[in-house]
Amino acid sequence: MRDAEMMDDLRRYCRTAALALLCLTASGLAQAHPHGWIDLRMRLVVDDEGQLTGLHQSWLMDPFYSLVVMEELGRAGGEGGLDAALDQLGSEIRDNLVPYGYYTELRLGDDKLTFDPVNDYTVLERGGRVEFIFLLPLAEPQPLAGQALSYQVFDPTYYIEMVHEDENGVPAEDSLRVGGELDCETRIHQADPDPEMVMRAAMLDVTDEAEPGLGRHFAETGEVVCR
Repeated sequence: MRDAEMMDDLRRYCRTAALALLCLTASGLAQAHPHGWIDLRMRLVVDDEGQLTGLHQSWLMDPFYSLVVMEELGRAGGEGGLDAALDQLGSEIRDNLVPYGYYTELRLGDDKLTFDPVNDYTVLERGGRVEFIFLLPLAEPQPLAGQALSYQVFDPTYYIEMVHEDENGVPAEDSLRVGGELDCETRIHQADPDPEMVMRAAMLDVTDEAEPGLGRHFAETGEVVCR
């Protein structure tokens, strides 16, 4: 494929991708699925009354994407330097995630919970990788005592794989935490996609648009049960 045609295809994909940073790296993306990944850390924000008020999330971008993004931001220059460029990147990521519900589905028992807009967020560099940190507030606080909560965080198109940050193949101790004084048990369940779904994902290339919801089949599930 000629360079001009490849860039046209990548720009078309970027118009539908939820993360703005993908568009910044378009010149380097000519690969099929699998693709990039994000290491996730989740902290449940609980108030003094034992109510869940929000989800504090950290998304650590994979080293390749981080390298390309940092190089692109460095070349862009501009007033304020790298810190200002990272702030702008955070704003673009936040804005582009809005139509996708911030890639987050949250349930308390059988009820799907809704969110208010994200206003508290930042982008920084950690260990040579780009990290997007944000607070996703619930539309209404929810009591956790005696409740079972579950969530999934995933890119619907499965262009980006999102997994909890791990240590030696096991979810890191702080990859899922609960704030406050509640007595809670936490578990992270690995995805177990149907082989047909695995095949569908493997056959997608960068110019293809995945079927809606494909990423759900590859998403880990976090569970929290509080007494």
